[in-house]
This record gives sequence, C-alpha cells and structure tokens, in this order.
Amino acid sequence: MSPTQSPTRMALLRATKWFPWIVLLCGGLVLSLNLGVRQSLGLFIPNMLNDTGWSAATFGLAFAIQNLMWGVSAPIAGALADRFGTTRTLIGGAAIYAAGLYMMGTSSSPGELHLTAGFLIGTGVGSTSFPVILAAISRVFPPHKRSFALGLASAGGSVGQFVMAPTAQMLNGSLGYVTTLMILAAIAMLMVPAAFALTGKADGHSPTATPDLGPQGLMAAFHEARKHRGFMLLNAGFFVCGFHVAVVTTHLPTFTALCGLPSSVAAEGLALIGLFNIFGTLTAGWAGGRFSKKFGLSFIYGMRAVVILIFIFAPQTSETILLFSATLGALWLSTVPLTSGLIAQVFGPRYMATLFGIVMLSHQIGAFFGAWMGGIVYDMTGNFDAVWWVSVALGVFAALVHMPIDDRELRSTAKA
Repeated sequence: MSPTQSPTRMALLRATKWFPWIVLLCGGLVLSLNLGVRQSLGLFIPNMLNDTGWSAATFGLAFAIQNLMWGVSAPIAGALADRFGTTRTLIGGAAIYAAGLYMMGTSSSPGELHLTAGFLIGTGVGSTSFPVILAAISRVFPPHKRSFALGLASAGGSVGQFVMAPTAQMLNGSLGYVTTLMILAAIAMLMVPAAFALTGKADGHSPTATPDLGPQGLMAAFHEARKHRGFMLLNAGFFVCGFHVAVVTTHLPTFTALCGLPSSVAAEGLALIGLFNIFGTLTAGWAGGRFSKKFGLSFIYGMRAVVILIFIFAPQTSETILLFSATLGALWLSTVPLTSGLIAQVFGPRYMATLFGIVMLSHQIGAFFGAWMGGIVYDMTGNFDAVWWVSVALGVFAALVHMPIDDRELRSTAKA
C-alpha cells in the first residue's frame, strides 16, 4: 500500500457505520492483553521469594513502584494521545511493557527488580491502559451508547485476566518464571497490530459521534476539571479502587500459600475475578446509561466493603477464596465504565484521555500503598489481617464520597 493510498482508505473506513465497533474491538483486545498479563504477575512472587531470598517487602515495593508509575504515566500518555494520536502512544507503551517483562525474570538484585517489574512495566501498563483506550472509544460513540461501549471495552480486560492467569500458572509450573515472563513479553507485543485501528486525536471525531464543545486547549480542560468538586471526589474514590485491586492481585497468591493451599487456588481465584468481572463490568456499563453513575459507584464500593468484611471472618479454605474471588470479581472493574463515563458526561469526551489519566493517577497512588503496605504488614506480622481491615474502611469511605458529586454536564452539546 502506497503512502498516498493509506489516508484515503482510512478515511473511507472512518466514514462507515462499522468503524466505532472496530475501534471498540481493538481497544478491548489491547486492554485484554494489558490487564491479562499485568494481573498475572503476582503468581510469580512465591517462586521468586524462594529463589532469591528477598523479603516480601522487596516485592511489595516493586509492585508499588509499578502501580505508581502506571498512575504517573497514565495522564502523560493520555495527553500524548490527545496531542499526537492514540496509535503512536500505544506502540511506544507496548514496547516499554514488553521490555520490562523480559527483564523482570532475570533481575539479579532488588534494584533491578524495582527498575524492571516496577518502573518499566508500570510505565508500559499505564501507557496502554484505560485512559488512552476509553478516550478513543468515547470519541467515536454518541452519548446514549457511550456508557455501554465503555463497559464492553473494560470487559475485554477481564477476558484477558480469565485467560492469562491459568495460562501463566501453567507455563510457570512447567517452564519456570524466567521463560514464562519472556513469553508474556512476546504476548504483550500483540497490542501493536491492534493499535493501528485506534487512530485519531482529541480533535478527531467519527461521523457517528456527537461533537464536543468543551475547552479548546488541554490546560483549559485541566483547570476546568480541578475547580470542579466532583472531579476531586472521583479522584478520592478511585484511590480506594486502586488500593483494593493492588492488595488482591499482588498478595492473594502469598495469602493463599500462607493458608497452606496450593498455588493453583490463587490462579483459579484470579481467573474467577476476571470471569465474573466480565458480567459486572457489562452490567455497570448498561446501568450507567440508564441510571445515576455516582450512585452506582457508591453501591459498588459499599458492596466491596461488605464482601471483604465477610471474608475476614470466613474460614480460609479453597472454596472460601474462590467464592471471595468470584464475588469481588463482579465488583472489580465495574467502577471503570462508571468513572470514565461520569468524566465524559460532565466534561465531554474531547480531553477525556488526559482527565481520566489524572483520575487514574489517584487510582495508582492507592495501588502503590496497597501493594507496599501488604508486603510490610506481612513481614511485620506474618499475616494480612490489618490490610483487610483497612480495605473495609476505605470501601465505606468511597461509598460515601461519591454521593455528593454534581453529575450535571457543564455545557450543552450539539446534536449530531
């Protein structure tokens, strides 16, 4: 294909009614690969603990750095996607992600582990995650279809977790974590072909989408958001979401081993989280298009607190952990279509990649503390009890802070 032909063919594709669904499919695939690999990394910690002799806090800090860099890179990647296009941003992020995975297994010191599993993987995940993908999808779907589309794309990440957790465990058991991480690096690079369908910048719109009349500059959009009380409350709530997710994905394998259960239980638990999250995310996306998104978020966080509280007092058996995983899975990423949809609803989709990236930073600061605190508490006490109780309290807090959000749109939008 000649250079002069490509733009014409892409323009014709963008003009078709199928283009939004192609963007949705490819966006879901990227999230599936991104989160499927990322959510499986905790499975390698027990073996790496035994082989290296490093402390749980060392691995906790590595994953804490990873989560923090995920958050730091998310708004930067969102701004790059808004300015230079989604495809270029995703290709660069996928390369960094794969490099971190490849080198994680060969790390010979805690410093190398923090660089590879922490800095590189975190940057790669953040550059290929929700803010960039969901913003691209938001721009090609009209408001009345947007929430459900975001739910479908978010469910793609759950499919990846459902498939990758048992796959990674099987490969780890037969090939070891060094070879398995190299294979995962190759799998992560499959995001690159899908990235070519996610074209466009903040000023690009599909004919099927509703034009956005928001601020004409990135800094103007940022200043508009930071003055909005609801935006601050969304940041507070998503901090809690990050804490919950990091505690479970990072430390559930170690917690399972502490209970004297086989490693397969942790892999099955993570897979169940992914499976039930598909239904939870799709349901949240559907409900977000019909009911109040802020009250939906309050319900989800409140139910998380209830589920974790019951888990604290339940007997720690394989059945209990699997039931806990399935129940929590239904409440897992269901916050994403509601939170991102609420941002698009209030501020418009034009600079959603950047604004949701900022909220994602708050999410990952929470994840930083969840991953690190879990390792520290385990080293100090030999259990995770304090972490579970903090998770309950934070769930109640998040349920309350979403209620007063003013979810009215800031401006009228022209009708397509």
